[in-house]
Amino acid sequence: MLETTNVIDALLHAIEAADVRPELFTEDVVLDATVPNWRFEVRGRDVVTEQLRDWFADPGHFETVRREPLPTGEVVEFTLHWTENGVPHACHQAHILGLTDGRISRDTAFCGGRWPADLIARMAASS
Repeated sequence: MLETTNVIDALLHAIEAADVRPELFTEDVVLDATVPNWRFEVRGRDVVTEQLRDWFADPGHFETVRREPLPTGEVVEFTLHWTENGVPHACHQAHILGLTDGRISRDTAFCGGRWPADLIARMAASS
C-alpha cells in the first residue's frame, strides 16, 4: 500500500503544480478518458504525460479530494481550481488508477469539463 500512496500522492502534487512527469507512469500506460461529448484512449508514457500536461497546464489547488483504495490501485475524485489567462476555472474529475510495480499503468478518467468563472457562478446560483 505504501507504493500506492507514494505515486498517487506524487500525481496529485504534480497536478496542483502543473508539473506532470513521465516517471509516474509505466512505459505502456493507458489513459481511457471520457470528457464532455467525447471518449478517447491514448497509450504510452510520453503520450499520456503530454495529455495530462495539457489538461493540467496551470498551477491550481484542490477544493476537494476523495480517495478510495482498490486491490490494484485507487479511485481519486477531485475538484480542481486554477486561473487560466486571468480567468478563474474549475473542473470535477474522477480517475480510476491502476498500478504496476509502484507506477501508474492505467488511468480511466471521467471529466465534467473545464468551467470558466461565469459558468461556476451560474452553477453556484442554481444550487
